[in-house]
Amino acid sequence: MQKFWRYRSYFFVGFLALFTSALWVAVFAATPSGVLTVAVLDVGQGDSIYIESPTGQQLVIDGGPGSALLQALPAVMPMGDRSLDAIVETHPDADHISGFVDLLARYTVDIFIKPGIAKDTATARALEREVADKKISTYLARRGMWLELGGGAELHILSPERDVSRITKTNDGAVVAHLVYGKTTMLFMADVSSAVENRLVLLDGTGLKSDILKVAHHGSKYSSASAFLSAVSPAAAVISVGKNSYGHPTDQALSRLAAYSGEILRTDQAGTIVFVSDGENFVRK
Repeated sequence: MQKFWRYRSYFFVGFLALFTSALWVAVFAATPSGVLTVAVLDVGQGDSIYIESPTGQQLVIDGGPGSALLQALPAVMPMGDRSLDAIVETHPDADHISGFVDLLARYTVDIFIKPGIAKDTATARALEREVADKKISTYLARRGMWLELGGGAELHILSPERDVSRITKTNDGAVVAHLVYGKTTMLFMADVSSAVENRLVLLDGTGLKSDILKVAHHGSKYSSASAFLSAVSPAAAVISVGKNSYGHPTDQALSRLAAYSGEILRTDQAGTIVFVSDGENFVRK
């Protein structure tokens, strides 16, 4: 089933007819199950998150490094399912996109969403070729847009705010997204630094409050700032991390997370971490 953007800004007025038709297809064709599933996949030192909406629509945020995504994904998707409604590249670092190259060779994907950061690497070029060869509809993520997932679940884009094609610090041009379903929320911080976190506190304040936080940059000392964590105040903070030479997650980040979150979960210790929501509460599966 096609996914589609809903938006507040004038940038995508030209796509209104397309998105509206997709909306009515989604509304009438889907039967809500009432359950939202989010899996922070164990892909080693990288990021990949699988989301399945109450109506069965599926997307993956980031592809992780190497072939880890292809190994982790079948465990959380329905047996034999080889299609995704959308994939989201938060930024074009290899530990976030290289798994998408192999994924696109084996799975059907309707929509590709990216921040539009220019990065001339073999992995980034390979992904762009796969997307182009398969004629996958591509959209640039910008603050103020949201993806309608079905059954009342929405993925709101909080960052980037502007054109990031020439940004020098690629991590800070990454896509930050807020998943909302009923009274439950989850915040995905990609690899952004405390500079972006503090900007979001200024823009959104208590609107950042979330049940679950996917921690920025694998627990880097340059992310998870105290003011930001205070605003989010998550019941659970999830760190996607594997064996690495960077010292992730750092003692500094872990100390701050312990002060502001109820529980800290790590994929290098727990493996794939799955949550389900009925719109009232998130529960670890």
